[in-house]
Amino acid sequence: MRVSVVDAGSNTVRLVIADVEGGVPLPVHTVKWKLRLCEHAGTDGTIADEAVDQLVKAVAAAGATARRWRAAGPLAFATTVVRNAPNRADVLRRVASGTGIRMCTMPGETEAELTFLAARRWLGWKAGPLALLDIGGGSLEVAFGRGRLPDFAASLPLGASRLTREHLVQDPPGPGELKELRRRIRHELRDVASRIRWERPRTAAVTSRTFQQLARLCGAAPGRYGPFVERELACRDLREAVHALASLPAAERAQLPGISAPRAAQSLAGAVVGHTALKLMGLPRAVVCPWAIREGVLLRYVEDGADWWTDITDTTDTTTPPPTTTLRIATPSA
Repeated sequence: MRVSVVDAGSNTVRLVIADVEGGVPLPVHTVKWKLRLCEHAGTDGTIADEAVDQLVKAVAAAGATARRWRAAGPLAFATTVVRNAPNRADVLRRVASGTGIRMCTMPGETEAELTFLAARRWLGWKAGPLALLDIGGGSLEVAFGRGRLPDFAASLPLGASRLTREHLVQDPPGPGELKELRRRIRHELRDVASRIRWERPRTAAVTSRTFQQLARLCGAAPGRYGPFVERELACRDLREAVHALASLPAAERAQLPGISAPRAAQSLAGAVVGHTALKLMGLPRAVVCPWAIREGVLLRYVEDGADWWTDITDTTDTTTPPPTTTLRIATPSA
């Protein structure tokens, strides 16, 4: 069986087409469109009409590509930048009417649950009690569990793009900005970090492009070596990365190993979040996992059937955006 999934994030729209025979999603084709929706959101989070038009075109192109590859779907979802937008309902309606594809948003805790599932499948049961961190443009997802799905999951407003816009005005930032940023992160992470320390995970895993680029900066193998090369990210190395990134303007950060030009501006905020989280949680190092939310969606679709995805899309609230500062602990279903 061939299935496709579309993920509209803060920076890019990504299409993954995968063969899922045997319950393992093996990608056969991927495409991405760099829309940077986060840069086209107003101060209240409203997404501009021009950006919505570009999103509609990208999703339509993704659907056409999936059909050419004879893939079911696409299973289309948008993350924080759309989920928290005041005009979310209009965005989702325009995507549906312009493409025939029903895009949904999911609670941040559901995103954390799906990413945890992907990490569990990639790392296997030998990972034992597992802590997961996934930093995106608008939010940080954290999860912990001993089984297939997490025992708890949380979504916090600590995305790299969001924190860059809200705290790092100067380029490079001044000491006062960094101090205030760290204070904000410690405050938001306090309860979740305490829970992780109490649980004492055997393994910590990090996912997302931000963590992958930071790991490369800290000495991990480049992506061209493939996904099966083991990569780790040490807390002490992240501390040094914060110092290096903070001393440079965004344009010069893009010259560092692993840091791409589109993500150079937000790389510092991502490094501060990553270092602070690992330190507060008592995690000296983390495994860099190449699977994340898209693979989690594919796994749930394969393992739990198409009705699972129907339930997700049917329960999407298209009227009122969810709160961005409330911590909700989620207990997953079996």
